[in-house]
Amino acid sequence: MHNTFHGQITPPPSPPPQSQQASRCPPTPESRIGIFLGPSLELKGILGTGAYGVVYSAIDHLTQTWYAVKALSKTNANGEPLDRRQREFQSREIQLHYAASAHPNVVSMLKIVDDPECTYVVLEYCPEGDLFSNITERGRYVSNDALVRQAFLQILNAVEHCHRLGIYHRDLKPENILVSHSGNQVLLADFGLATTDSESEDHGCGSTFYMSPECLDQSSRNVSYRCAPNDIWSLGVILVNLTCGRNPWKQASAEDSTYKAFTRNRDFLKTILPLSDELNEILGMIFERNPEKRITVSELKQRIIECIHFSAPPQQLATPPTSP
Repeated sequence: MHNTFHGQITPPPSPPPQSQQASRCPPTPESRIGIFLGPSLELKGILGTGAYGVVYSAIDHLTQTWYAVKALSKTNANGEPLDRRQREFQSREIQLHYAASAHPNVVSMLKIVDDPECTYVVLEYCPEGDLFSNITERGRYVSNDALVRQAFLQILNAVEHCHRLGIYHRDLKPENILVSHSGNQVLLADFGLATTDSESEDHGCGSTFYMSPECLDQSSRNVSYRCAPNDIWSLGVILVNLTCGRNPWKQASAEDSTYKAFTRNRDFLKTILPLSDELNEILGMIFERNPEKRITVSELKQRIIECIHFSAPPQQLATPPTSP
């Protein structure tokens, strides 16, 4: 398959970490706090944990600059070394993130620190957290059409940049988008599931709320699905998150009653969500079941630029259907 991303692009290495106790990666996430990566970068606290590893806050004592450091363990929880496929996933994440990071709306990858038991990835620090917490806890975007447009266009710019490089994220969701400058800047992060394959056979890859129907459907007659339209679908769910503060459905499959109602009535979302007519029309182009007919990133950007209202004013809200 044709890809526009070529070669093994790797960020510059740094000296191995130093610790007063040992040079080996400590066995627990908490025990890494206080170690130095090189002469001046100290791990200070845990920002997040997951199957991928642990993300720490870190400070460079020479410049007083804060960073985020992602620790990718070279062993499984049982102490066994990662197998070849796991190592390839880690390597691919680093390579693709680094290749995409020269963009103002992608979290910058600054350097790699290699250790016998861990690979430390030093990243740009975004102290305002992820888009999910900014939507749900801070209420920054809902009903603020100007800020929704600004943030979503930045997300589109980042995804368009990746697609031009032949990189497909496959896990676009608010938790993987970071926020800075009081919500005015957003940055794409976490390339753990990214690929350079324009088509994928990895059905169920990503987060269920954000997967396209073709990605979810493992019984499909089509063995593979196209990764670019799958990313577009995820962007549509994020757009609903930004505008309404909730998801349109739990999953885009016939088992989900809300999604099923949407497939029968393209205006159904307007009956349950405060969507403007303009945005409802755009969402219809994004949530097109046929990926070949789904709107592209560049087309979507133009539609968002031209969209005047995202949220429906109170008097325009449709009345949900009542039970007999």
